Amino acid sequence: MTPFYKVFPSWSGIMFSMPISSRLSYPRTHTFHIPVMGTGHSIDTPLRVARWGISSVISLVDDKMIEQVHRLHLRKLGREFKAVDPKEPRARAERIRLYMDFLYEQVQAQMVELRKQSFQAGTDKDKYFRMLPDSSPLKVRWKALASLAPEARLREEESLTAAMEPGSIDANIMTKLDRRPIGPDGVVVEARLSDAKLALEGFARSVNPGNMILSAGINPTLYGCMEEFETFYRRAGVEPEKGLIIKVSDFRSALTQGRFLAKKGLEVREFRIESGLNCGGHAFASEGELLGPIVDEFRKERHRLQAEFAGLMAGYYRKKGWDWPTEAETHIAAITVQGGLGVEAEHRRMLEDFELDATGWGSPFLLVPEATPIDKFTRELLAASRPGDIYLSDSSPLGVPFNNLRGSSAEVDLWRKFDEGRPGSGCPKGFLSFNTEFTEQPICTATRQYQTAKIAQTGGIATDAARQIAVKECICHQLGNGALQVIRDEIDGTDASTEGAARAPVSICPGPNIVWFSRDYSLQEMVDHIYGRIPSLVPPERPHAFAAELSLYMEHLVKLQAQTHPENPRDVEKLAAFRANLAASLSWYRTWLSSRSNLPGENLQSLREEVERVEIALLEVVETPALCD
Repeated sequence: MTPFYKVFPSWSGIMFSMPISSRLSYPRTHTFHIPVMGTGHSIDTPLRVARWGISSVISLVDDKMIEQVHRLHLRKLGREFKAVDPKEPRARAERIRLYMDFLYEQVQAQMVELRKQSFQAGTDKDKYFRMLPDSSPLKVRWKALASLAPEARLREEESLTAAMEPGSIDANIMTKLDRRPIGPDGVVVEARLSDAKLALEGFARSVNPGNMILSAGINPTLYGCMEEFETFYRRAGVEPEKGLIIKVSDFRSALTQGRFLAKKGLEVREFRIESGLNCGGHAFASEGELLGPIVDEFRKERHRLQAEFAGLMAGYYRKKGWDWPTEAETHIAAITVQGGLGVEAEHRRMLEDFELDATGWGSPFLLVPEATPIDKFTRELLAASRPGDIYLSDSSPLGVPFNNLRGSSAEVDLWRKFDEGRPGSGCPKGFLSFNTEFTEQPICTATRQYQTAKIAQTGGIATDAARQIAVKECICHQLGNGALQVIRDEIDGTDASTEGAARAPVSICPGPNIVWFSRDYSLQEMVDHIYGRIPSLVPPERPHAFAAELSLYMEHLVKLQAQTHPENPRDVEKLAAFRANLAASLSWYRTWLSSRSNLPGENLQSLREEVERVEIALLEVVETPALCD
């Protein structure tokens, strides 16, 4: 197939192009990616890592912060910035489009400069090839350069230079964050101008040929909005310019969402499996199914995906009068996994045992200043964290358990204001405004307006109930504060010192795995750790990712039991299903472990011990009378 090229005139006058079809399936340049982290902690990560061939994901929740970051980076380049008119109905989409265009332009310009360099040791070009996985065909060819005669070496260097490509610049939408804000006229905007749909529009209209990642379940009206943009479809026999990646919890979810999209002619480029509890951000627990059995089901059943979807997509194309290319018939979505991976052996397990295409590594990169914009105070707190310092909290106004860091400046600020008798925040952005308990227009449960009214209703600020109300944080704003602080300091040439924590409260939502990483790391170090090329960056006692997840699910079961009312059939049924699924997962691990031995650096013993512990703990869980009938 002839690659589809998007040609973009750069600000410097250089014309450059990026082949798109060569990056549609794994292995890409690397066999890992950096997932989205909060609204701000990966907001400019593509500018930091894409030139090394590393794909990463930004959040599209906060378009106002996106515009601020765009402004700061243009200031660094000495270029003029023009803000989008906030009265424009599609201002949100335009802010996102402009920033995605900027990221694409800048990464392409970085690649132009990188390709100009020599292959001499110590150059960034040398670093590009040095960081590639050892299995990469490019890496193998690069290593062989020294053995070539001068003329042959020159030809090979030119060929390798032409083959260099950046990582993908991808963006994430939480499908449930689809608020319809109040317009300038004081009236709720039409449904088509809701937050998620305008974010999708901004991404779709950009020149960036990346992937749109959809998380947190199905939003039918958002999926329907995709039909407006041909950029997500195959035209003239070429791959879709932009891909769709769906975050899923299990194979059933992949089938359900894939079918829904296929009926609209939309193919999924990648299904991204995420651990329900052993990950950062919001925690969407499964019904007791664990990651090992889940990825194994994908291994065994992935052939069903194309069989399920191809006919539905072909029907849509025929209805539209479009050609249904042969390539589409054989398209197989990539399968990747993320959530709690921490050593090279676990990365290998996913690629070798379960035949997945790549893995996601998020939280460890929070300690890589070259990759993520994290303020120094928060980064030092992360590095010093120990087991128990990352905990599932009730701090999210969405009402979904949310990973939190003990002692974060946002947490300190929240309880300081509570102790002063003024709980809640001013809600400067309102992305999570869904509650109408005390107001006609929706407000956020983290606002001072809501919390003051709710605390008064429940007996005053001296009650235990007051603390449960006040725990809600202004996460849609505070998850971006640290990034803005760092980017501003980098551009101004100042150091983001620990005193900077007082400038603005910073929320952060790492996965529990972060506690095993203990300092700042260079990008080279972290990549070499993922590929097992250096001594492990984590201690040998770190539990296996499967073991850590199992422990988290047992804790969740105990909480679920405490919340179960024995006379509520739905509660009893939910608890019973969770216990049964967890027991089935334990049985699967027993069988799997019986034929496995440690890979270098792998702690399978921790999984064996955790399986035994949880099996005993399950027996000790007191069943309700209804469960015993």
